[in-house]
Amino acid sequence: MAIASPDGAASPQTRVEVLGNIGPNWFASVMGTGIVASAGASLPVHAVGLRAFAQVVWVIAAALLVVLIVLVGGHWLRHPTVARTHARNPQMAHFYGAAPMALMTVGGGAVLVGRDLIGERLAVDLDWVLWTAGTLGGLFTAVSIPFLMFTQHNVEPDAAFGGWLMPVVPPMVSAAMGALLLPHMAVGTGRETMLLGCYAMFGLSLLASLNIVAMIWARLTLYGTSGSARVPTLWIVLGPLGQSITAAGLLGATAALAVDRDLAEEMNAFAILYGVPVWGFAVLWIALATALTGRTLRRGMPFALTWWSLTFPVGTFVTGTSQLAGHTHLPAFRAAAAIAYTGLLFTWLLVAVRTARGSLRGNLLKLPPSTAPVKASKEPVS
Repeated sequence: MAIASPDGAASPQTRVEVLGNIGPNWFASVMGTGIVASAGASLPVHAVGLRAFAQVVWVIAAALLVVLIVLVGGHWLRHPTVARTHARNPQMAHFYGAAPMALMTVGGGAVLVGRDLIGERLAVDLDWVLWTAGTLGGLFTAVSIPFLMFTQHNVEPDAAFGGWLMPVVPPMVSAAMGALLLPHMAVGTGRETMLLGCYAMFGLSLLASLNIVAMIWARLTLYGTSGSARVPTLWIVLGPLGQSITAAGLLGATAALAVDRDLAEEMNAFAILYGVPVWGFAVLWIALATALTGRTLRRGMPFALTWWSLTFPVGTFVTGTSQLAGHTHLPAFRAAAAIAYTGLLFTWLLVAVRTARGSLRGNLLKLPPSTAPVKASKEPVS
């Protein structure tokens, strides 16, 4: 039973107990914060103070990561039964993919902006540690969570949602962040293996993501949206799209360090030949997701941690657009990256403030009122 203080606030004991409700979805806040720093560092449009701002945000993301590792680790020690139920929950299990991506987002940010604060050598070493841990964790979620879906989870016909992408996107993040480490590797077989391994993870994540995106499109067509706080997860579709454009661009730009010139030129060309068409579909999805989210907001969509889905995926669209600006040198992509980053900043500030407020009040630390499947529906035709 909860213990309250005379003024109605939760007691320290209660606050400790509700920490047992923290799940892997909280790592989305690290992803969404870290991408603000990385996207700002790679933005093709320079603004006064942007670099310093990116450094501050990266420090915040790194601090959040440390806090969550401690809390989630303590959660497993103090509440192992609750922690194990997350893997059996068809809604929550997918968000185990958030932790590997959080690790690699902070690691990549260390190389992009953190090196100004902690030195390049320490930044690279930190990135190697976080990238390795994140890659191993991401490959594990990419196999284990779909396996659970195939064999144990009871999945309804209208169950497909953006969260299904979370376990399979980490290898795409590994591909993009691995490209940042290539210049810091010795010339030889190891570097070439790293490059081709990143392309392999690119393909692993891309093909799995395309299957899931098709299922989400089919669910929206056949059943509609849930009209609930799950609607923002539609933005997660931008994650594999934007991150794949980013990965193709970064890998193409560094390919010459690992393979012969002819193959490197083809890989560099692939960044444009692949990136521009996928960017076009990403813009279409932004329009659809904006319309669906706005429709749900007008009907009173409550705030939840799913709102962090509006940050990291949009950030990958920014980094992908920035890569296309660098490869094509077109002002249109530079302008698009700046506009998207402005939207990212506004959304991140909104979600971060509401998360802090909800955490202090304890609203976000409570168990959901129901674990029943979220049902999708359409408006009846009049």
